[in-house]
Amino acid sequence: MKGSGRLALTMLAALGLGACGSTSAANTSQPFKAAWVYVGPTTDHGWTQAHDDGRKVVEQQLGSAVQTTYKENVPEGPQVATVVEGLIADGNKIIFGTSFGFQDAMYQEAIKHPDVKFEQATGTKTATNMGEYFGAAEDADYLTGMALGAASKKGKIGFVAPFAIPEVLREINAITLGAQVTHPGATVQVVWTNTWFDLAKEKQAAQSLLSLGVDAIGQGQDSPATGDAAKAVGVKWTGYDSDQSSYAPDIWLTGTVYHWGGYYTDRVKAAMNGSWKSDNYYGSISDGLIDLAPFGTSVPQSVRDQITAKKDAIKSGSFYEFTGPLKDQTGAVHVPAGTKLTVSDLYAMDWFVQGVIGNPKGS
Repeated sequence: MKGSGRLALTMLAALGLGACGSTSAANTSQPFKAAWVYVGPTTDHGWTQAHDDGRKVVEQQLGSAVQTTYKENVPEGPQVATVVEGLIADGNKIIFGTSFGFQDAMYQEAIKHPDVKFEQATGTKTATNMGEYFGAAEDADYLTGMALGAASKKGKIGFVAPFAIPEVLREINAITLGAQVTHPGATVQVVWTNTWFDLAKEKQAAQSLLSLGVDAIGQGQDSPATGDAAKAVGVKWTGYDSDQSSYAPDIWLTGTVYHWGGYYTDRVKAAMNGSWKSDNYYGSISDGLIDLAPFGTSVPQSVRDQITAKKDAIKSGSFYEFTGPLKDQTGAVHVPAGTKLTVSDLYAMDWFVQGVIGNPKGS
């Protein structure tokens, strides 16, 4: 996070489809070509920036043996196939799609081009030459929920949410369960934006929640626009995707972050040496894909210690937030005592836990 001036540049960048590439290839050999397709700009200070940081790690680790390319601001839908076809024509041998709405086009392209490796983030479709990857962000989301609950005096927390899909629903559920640990009885009110990246919509959604009296706010969006709204009224805020602490340090609590570099490097290396195989990878705090951003200065040491202890328990496997009994919004037991939700259950999640105010089907 570099501040509001940088964010303004992001707004300009988001107005059109951008394309860019970088290379560390030596002229004396033919580099292996790898490409990334992004739904937002690389300067979103969130989801896309985190993936692009991972791409840069690939360059740093593999040097002149690899040439990387990315396409940014690619809308979800038919345009994805056109972008992928262009990347294949340019000689890219592995392509990473980084948004849920890319998966249909990615799958179709994988079937058409069996000699190219495809990787789809957050999707569910796989093929012989197409793998799927994501991470247990809900674990860090639970920890950010603890920070929100501790920061809220009234127990009224807001959440700016993109789309009503399982990955977002489990994020909201985890945050709510975490908040209820540090503030028993806390509620999380949800506003849907139906967009991953739209600075104006995100800020407006945050403002609507703040006008309802929430005194702590989180987000599942690709930018820190929620923090912009919270900063204006001095309400504490948790971010998502990247470390956004420098954007609004006075109100920053913490946030869920992704470290994609290790995974991307391993998969590109596997494609290069012929060991790549389709997989369904779900990273974690334990393997370093998922982490918690640094705490803000306003988070008391006692709260930091409580969250850190819970993080250690998650990492060791002695605690799992989605273990029953868990009640749904109606107060009915949805997950029986002792039952642990599986990754398959998480990928199919279509309900909210007790304490969430909002419609799990979106609006």
